Amino acid sequence: MSSAFDGILDRYSLASSGFRRCLETVRPDQWAWPTPCSEWNIRLLVNHMARGNLNFVGLLNGATGADFLRLRGADALGADPLAAYTRSVQECAEAFAQAGALQQVVDYPLGWVPGAQALAIRTTDTTIHTWDLARAAGAADTLDPGLVAWIDDRMEDIYAGLVETPVAAETTHRFFAAPVAASASGESRQDQLLRRMGRNP
Repeated sequence: MSSAFDGILDRYSLASSGFRRCLETVRPDQWAWPTPCSEWNIRLLVNHMARGNLNFVGLLNGATGADFLRLRGADALGADPLAAYTRSVQECAEAFAQAGALQQVVDYPLGWVPGAQALAIRTTDTTIHTWDLARAAGAADTLDPGLVAWIDDRMEDIYAGLVETPVAAETTHRFFAAPVAASASGESRQDQLLRRMGRNP
């Protein structure tokens, strides 16, 4: 499995930079706008990303899956969402760059996983939510093609061993949206991935 996650620190940085660029386009009047994630407006989506980064740091520091879920909706943005998100990315990147962090087994809410797999899950979440944010804010929604290809190719590895995954037929869809059927042949790889992740491009 380790080879599936080679370069994961760089992929996380790339995905996070893409989300930040999209976040920079959000206007003050857009924070309450809806997103493709029906339970979140733009501010709640961005908070999910910033809080999620901090929660992954917490896992490396010994937090439990229950702690992760308890803090999932806690505000992490304050008065400056862009700065708060940027800090959360830096903290997460620094934590997973520490010696042994990628090998450390952590109590992710859906199952115990090594740090490299946890960061792969985070990278995937960041990439897909970049599209959600772009669609909500009216920004360019083309994702990094290298990230799209990596996620699409490594989906089984990324979610291996979890009690719920976006690719398992028996999943409850509590944490992942149900896949959306393709509407036409010849779709781009990005659109195919988005449909696998429950989006309708």
